[in-house]
Amino acid sequence: MTTWDGPALDKISAAEELDLRSERSDGTLRAPVTMWVVRAGDRVYVRSVKGTNGPWYRGAQTRHRGRIDAGGVQQDVTFREADPGEYASVDAAYREKYGRYTDIVEHVLTEQARSSTLRLEPR
Repeated sequence: MTTWDGPALDKISAAEELDLRSERSDGTLRAPVTMWVVRAGDRVYVRSVKGTNGPWYRGAQTRHRGRIDAGGVQQDVTFREADPGEYASVDAAYREKYGRYTDIVEHVLTEQARSSTLRLEPR
C-alpha cells in the first residue's frame, strides 16, 4: 500500500469536496464527479450514497484507477475496497466532518453506502 505524504493528506482531508475521475478500460478519464471525502487516520475515503449500484462507483470498478482533485492536490490514485473493519472509523469521520448537514450525512452512513467504501491510495 502506498501512503499519502503529510501535506497532501492534510490538504485533501481539509477540502469540503473532492472531484473524482475514474479510468475507462482504454485508460481515458471519465468526467469528474464531485463528492464528499474523509480522512480516517492516514487514509482517505469516499463512498457512494447509492452503494455499489452508483454510476460513478461502477465506473471506478473498471480499472480501479483514476485521478482526484481536492484542496489544490491533483493526484493519480488507486481505488481499494475498504475492509468492513474500516467502516466504523470512516463513519466517525463522516459524522465529524459533515455532521452539520444532519439530514444529508445519514445517507453516507447506511449499509448500502458502507458497502461502497473506497480507500484512495496515491500512485
